[in-house]
Amino acid sequence: MSQQIETQIDVTLTERNRMSALFRIILVVPMAIFVASFAPTDLSTSNSNYLSVGFFILPTALAIVVRQIYPTYLLAFNEALLSLQTRVDAYLLMLTDEYPSIEENDVVSVTFPEVDAKALNRWLPLIKWFFAIPLYVVGVFYIVYLSLLTIAGWFSILFTGNYPEKCAEGVVGTIAYWNRVIGYAFLMVTDEYPSFSL
Repeated sequence: MSQQIETQIDVTLTERNRMSALFRIILVVPMAIFVASFAPTDLSTSNSNYLSVGFFILPTALAIVVRQIYPTYLLAFNEALLSLQTRVDAYLLMLTDEYPSIEENDVVSVTFPEVDAKALNRWLPLIKWFFAIPLYVVGVFYIVYLSLLTIAGWFSILFTGNYPEKCAEGVVGTIAYWNRVIGYAFLMVTDEYPSFSL
């Protein structure tokens, strides 16, 4: 049984809302601001990373290394934030017309494996990010692939009102891939190295 984060997205393939798809980049702005509000910010410097998300990485790593526990409140927060980010991604990338909810819903499901910190390698959190470098490199190619599929899907929705199933498989696979990488390298919910496949 796999110990990876599992991502399920119920993709709407037919009878899509063309007007919503046309203005999707504008419609997603309020939710993008909401998700970005979880990112750590330092107003004293002009160098800010807009892609960072406020996962609790350092406290989790310290808890595993020093006490060999994964605090339940950190696990719950990280799981909720990854799920929220996935719902926003699914909407932005045209997988669904349902506006992303702040709470859990039936369209997007992100399931964490059972986390037992005693079974996790105590020292691996110090170097997991380094071991994941090949995953990041492959992930960049998957992001390019995802971008092309999203553009093709967007045009398909605008002209036919349908989202191609092949596009959906690639986009959902890429989102699931990155969720597995984040779960391994940063959220440290597993020591099982993620596969490179979608």
